[in-house]
Amino acid sequence: MYAKAFLPPDPKISAVPVLPADNRLKKYGNAGTGVAPAENHVYLLEDEPSHCQRLGLVWRLQEVELKGTAGMMIVRRESQDGKGKGRSETFSVDATTRFWRGKEHLHLSDLIEEKVLPENGVQSLNDQSVLLGISWKPTPGGVFKRFHVSDVWMDELAMERAAQIQNENHKAFIKSRWMPGWVDQVEYGKFGRAKVTVTLFGGMDDSLYADFKKGQKAMLASSENTLKHWAGGTAGTAQMASKGILLEVSKTQKRVPLGSSGIQVSLETNLVTEGFRPGKVIRIRPESWPLLEVPREEYINHKTDEIEKRFPTPDIFPKN
Repeated sequence: MYAKAFLPPDPKISAVPVLPADNRLKKYGNAGTGVAPAENHVYLLEDEPSHCQRLGLVWRLQEVELKGTAGMMIVRRESQDGKGKGRSETFSVDATTRFWRGKEHLHLSDLIEEKVLPENGVQSLNDQSVLLGISWKPTPGGVFKRFHVSDVWMDELAMERAAQIQNENHKAFIKSRWMPGWVDQVEYGKFGRAKVTVTLFGGMDDSLYADFKKGQKAMLASSENTLKHWAGGTAGTAQMASKGILLEVSKTQKRVPLGSSGIQVSLETNLVTEGFRPGKVIRIRPESWPLLEVPREEYINHKTDEIEKRFPTPDIFPKN
């Protein structure tokens, strides 16, 4: 995984441990330098194939050496246009490595049977262009930093199908957890009524944004900045949500900041809660999405899950 991150904006309410600002410069034994950066609020997180596609990179398969169902593969990552060669890397492969070719899901044994790979010995792979999934597995011989090939996407169709599957997972997840956003403005009315204007978070599939339509019913619920549901006891998201009508749905034509969709929606509700204040994070669900319950582990109970209990300080230890 590749991440771009920044320092916690407010250490007092950080959802993750706060480290010294120069922590990425410190060396931690055999783990090396930069393994524990203080920049732990991530604004971009992508896997290896997504990273390569965004930057126009590919992996070239140079050589493989197999002994039975395991071995080593020599590969290099370089620009897709072939300008300049990357540095050769040696990764491990074994029977758990998955090969994706068109609509096929293959294993090492399948490619050995097809004589694409050798049963034993060394074979050139002629710089075949692929995309790789990279993970880590325990390695012998005191090697701590060797990577393992978890997946090989052998052609464009295989990669397209992988992206389609991931996209469907993404859409199902957002529909069950509701679209995140933040409150821009609250116009208070009488007897608990209010018009709440929110901006939806960016990075979602276009079809999810298209589901927000003027005049449609919707539900609005408070959330933490970690995007966890903010619960009162064991009540679920729908139980704590306010109902209303989408009065406006608009998209700005101006340049939007990173993380924003630029899509703003206004909801009129007769039950405005403490979580609906400008700058607060919320979750919103249009009526067309299924109404589902999420596991209790995804709730934050403000009475029992305080930050001091989630991230204890040294004060929990007795003093002599």
